[in-house]
Amino acid sequence: MLEQYALRMPSVVYGGVDAISKLTEIIQQNGYKKVALFIGPHIKKSELFELPRKAIEKAGVEYEVFDDLPSEPSYMAVQKVIDQFKHTGADFIVGCGGGSVMDAAKLASILTTDDYGVKELLDDPGRGKKCVPIALIPTTAGSGAEVTPNAIVAVPERELKVGIVNENMIADYVLLDARMIKHLPRKIAASTGVDALCHAIECFTSNKANPFSNTYALEALDLILSNIEEACDNPEAMDAKNKMQIAAFYGGVAITASGTTAVHALSYPLGGKYHIPHGVSNAILLVPVMHFNEPVCKESFAQIYDRCCHDAVKNAATPEEKSAWVIGRLEKIVKHLDIPTSLKSFGVPASDLEQLVESGMQVTRLLVNNRREVTPEDARKIYQEIL
Repeated sequence: MLEQYALRMPSVVYGGVDAISKLTEIIQQNGYKKVALFIGPHIKKSELFELPRKAIEKAGVEYEVFDDLPSEPSYMAVQKVIDQFKHTGADFIVGCGGGSVMDAAKLASILTTDDYGVKELLDDPGRGKKCVPIALIPTTAGSGAEVTPNAIVAVPERELKVGIVNENMIADYVLLDARMIKHLPRKIAASTGVDALCHAIECFTSNKANPFSNTYALEALDLILSNIEEACDNPEAMDAKNKMQIAAFYGGVAITASGTTAVHALSYPLGGKYHIPHGVSNAILLVPVMHFNEPVCKESFAQIYDRCCHDAVKNAATPEEKSAWVIGRLEKIVKHLDIPTSLKSFGVPASDLEQLVESGMQVTRLLVNNRREVTPEDARKIYQEIL
């Protein structure tokens, strides 16, 4: 556990019923003149678009919409949208969407300059400075991007996803409104929900875990393990969906104070080369990596059991039994949500094993967080398990 640690969060977070209406107040109180609205293409085509649109129009300001960002975008695709944004003269950014949309909006907030772009930040993330204030509205309960200083982009020439980390990308405002996830398709709710689950358990077992991150990670785990199935299965389960949205936010807070580990590190090549959705690739790796980590994480898993197991009769008594319950619970969730547990359905050939190992081992930013050292041979065994 870290001896020194810090907690960095958005300046203001609004949640609860009709939280999006606060957007009007934010714009008016700060005297913003023009809004750049980054929004997911599927949201733009749905009735959900009306919620942020009406709040902006009620503020009586001009706005411009950017909705052509692809899912799991490359850094070039993000740069293209940012180049369009830079010519608008907008003095406030609203990012409304999943992780990719919010990450693009965050990058835009530090890239009004022509001196460098997204590509340059891949090698030197600290160059970016906050230029435009930003509000983020998540439309999934998963990525935690609304609270983190991270932006993830695909780098095709490396067949890898890369995280750009810069504290200037932390949002000024976050609005958590459960209406934005009410009609989320089960498949997306499931994969993004498991992504939040990964954030929480990875941060709790990270080498960088600390009292700040543990507080949020453990609460996120309790909320997720108690609500994820109901939130995904029942479109009307608004209480469960609200709790999942809060849990995803807490998972993002845990990332800022701690950091994810080998699940995310080894999943980056799966998204970068095969374009497997981020939450799905994490879900495929979650149980294998936790089994790998179990020898050095039993005490942490036991803490999770003590906090998050609400069975009427608790049968686990030893750290080994409690640890087995936790990993079994993760396995049951992935199975219940019908998420694939191997790469077969994505056409990943066994012949790509060595390339996966090579790419995964490049993600040292996250691998150093893993409590059990991951060697190339360890990575090879984990990938072989899911091929």
